[in-house]
Amino acid sequence: MAVVNSSVAVPRFLRGDRTRYWGLFFAGVWLVFLVPVVVSAARRGTVRDWLGIAVLVAFSVAYLLAITVMRRFFRARTPGSQRFGATMLVVLVALSVCAVLLLGADALSTAPYLAVTGVVVFRRWGPLWVIALAAVVEGLARLTTGWQHLDGIGYSVLGAGFIMWGVILMMQRNLELVRTHEAEAELAVETERVRFARDLHDILGHSLTVITVKAELAGRLIEVDPARARAEVAELERLARDALADVRRTVVGYREITLPGELARARAALQTAGITASVSSSAEAPPSHLRELFAWVVREGVTNVVRHSRATECSVTVAPLSVTVRDNGVGPGTDTVSGGNGLRGIRERAAAVGARVVAGAAGPRGFSLQVSATGAEPGEVRP
Repeated sequence: MAVVNSSVAVPRFLRGDRTRYWGLFFAGVWLVFLVPVVVSAARRGTVRDWLGIAVLVAFSVAYLLAITVMRRFFRARTPGSQRFGATMLVVLVALSVCAVLLLGADALSTAPYLAVTGVVVFRRWGPLWVIALAAVVEGLARLTTGWQHLDGIGYSVLGAGFIMWGVILMMQRNLELVRTHEAEAELAVETERVRFARDLHDILGHSLTVITVKAELAGRLIEVDPARARAEVAELERLARDALADVRRTVVGYREITLPGELARARAALQTAGITASVSSSAEAPPSHLRELFAWVVREGVTNVVRHSRATECSVTVAPLSVTVRDNGVGPGTDTVSGGNGLRGIRERAAAVGARVVAGAAGPRGFSLQVSATGAEPGEVRP
């Protein structure tokens, strides 16, 4: 997203923003309600009417510019954007007054656009602006001679204004939700970094301190007591190997995958994706040498279901010598015979423990991934 400078002229705000065209469309489509006013004025054809049409054209351009630019500043809420929006609202009010003076009651059709613009500009105070504007317009319609046919136009102003206010509230809630998720993700990453740093410090701090002291001692003894120096060097080697083993165990712990954990994550992932989940809880049934493999199968199978299957139901069944992930989705595609990287990895892991993989269509609809230690033949693979 481009960085916006509030002090730059308005055309700079719009330059290079491809999404502005959609914003212009959705803001401009409502200007169709001014067309009858323009047509009526053009039929009368007086100089006053043509001046009124010119004012309405200027009003439409200013309205589109105000809404489009305020969209660009919706997230930032900078003082510059608020000043620009307030300025454009004043311009729109002035143009609306001129249109009413030139065209009469018909030009009050500009009031709903003033309500929408005011809500975008004032945000929290937008409802007060809408109510005040509706009262003014309704009062003019009731008190001005010949304008009684516009009785009730205030309801149009209230409707347009409060609809826009609801849209803005929804957008603000969505933005707050996105920001909350981003903050939680950053906090989780930072917490993990702190934990990893603490673990490494606890593991290596003492070992490296002892290694440093013994290295200094061996350096001093190498001339005066070579035998003891050799013993210290041997001890250094042992300490270094122990430290390396501790680091490896720590790293493995961060990459550890367990069958109960993957079953729990599978259930949560399927529920989040709106897929009815039937997940086996017999995580302790398989022998220990198969549990890690079965955990990888559950992870890969459920990931494929969530990403590709468009399924509504999925079952994960863990037996003592097999695990099966089955869905009722679209089934395997024609380009999935060779399998994706994930399932190729499953085959390699299965071969390492003497298990086989069967992956392919499950009945008239769906896909099944099964890994078994009973020697089943591999089947068709889907990424």
